[in-house]
Amino acid sequence: MHRIKTFLKESQAEFKKVTWPNAQMLKRSTVAVIILMVLMAMFFGMVDLIFSRMLHVFARGQ
Repeated sequence: MHRIKTFLKESQAEFKKVTWPNAQMLKRSTVAVIILMVLMAMFFGMVDLIFSRMLHVFARGQ
């Protein structure tokens, strides 16, 4: 039980040291992450489509 109390006290002290982002920075970062995720999804979707078409062509040829 003593270790849990120590852990919680130390965690609280560390949280006080954190510099939290303001609302504008948080919104900007969130938008950037969403845009990046959409771009990555489009990229991997295209790569998957290309490889599946290539596999289909090669499988049909044999």
